[in-house]
Amino acid sequence: METSYYLSKVLEELNQSVQYITDADAENLVGAIRSSKKVFVAGAGRSGFMGKSFAMRMMHMGIDSYVVGETVTANITEDDLLIIASGSGETKSLITMAEKAKGYGAKVAVVTINPESTIGKLAEIVVKMPGSPKDQETSKYQTIQPMASLFEQTLLLFFDSVILRYMDLEGLNSSSMFSRHANLE
Repeated sequence: METSYYLSKVLEELNQSVQYITDADAENLVGAIRSSKKVFVAGAGRSGFMGKSFAMRMMHMGIDSYVVGETVTANITEDDLLIIASGSGETKSLITMAEKAKGYGAKVAVVTINPESTIGKLAEIVVKMPGSPKDQETSKYQTIQPMASLFEQTLLLFFDSVILRYMDLEGLNSSSMFSRHANLE
């Protein structure tokens, strides 16, 4: 089969995935971002890359945002939000981050396939996403894609949609954000 066939199948899966994300969960996340002084994002592997792109867009909107683990990450306080991207919700390093954030009084949100996971139980805000875990043998959700690709792609599109919702609520547009875009490249 041609590459274009697979692309069309991936796009079909992404189009179907939207029905599995509730507006209430998404609005809870947007509200928490709006009410937080600083927003921290964490994730491992490809989910972490999606989280980094989300932190960058939040910075473009003027949100004081950080990627956990980077050398320029600020301290977390009770006025802040930690958003964790984890398909399984069981990544040990991310569990530790959630526990530490809660210990400092920060709010924790997770975007995950598994709301009943350890991180899901620690989080005040849970956004359930569609997708299959890395080991697809244990999944009820069917995808042609390997491992957790559908979750990771949906995660990127979801985060971009959260950005659009925030822009709408705050009266922002691309022009107002561009002034914060990197210019030393």
